[in-house]
Amino acid sequence: MTRRRRRSNRLLIPEAKQAMDQFKYEMASELGINPEYQSGYWGNISSRECGAVGGHMVRRMIAEAEKSLIQREGGFK
Repeated sequence: MTRRRRRSNRLLIPEAKQAMDQFKYEMASELGINPEYQSGYWGNISSRECGAVGGHMVRRMIAEAEKSLIQREGGFK
């Protein structure tokens, strides 16, 4: 008998929740997503639009991490 592991979307640093929420709203605004999300309720936003917000958040975070690594390493030679 196997146990099912329950997954959750926990932040590793709980103090980052407010910053991540702000980041999510910035991405939604940049993408021109239906402004109903501003009330804090995302239930009226399509799955496609929510996925686009999440995808852009990940792309932006990866780009920032790469930029940080390049700066720390002194760039490519």
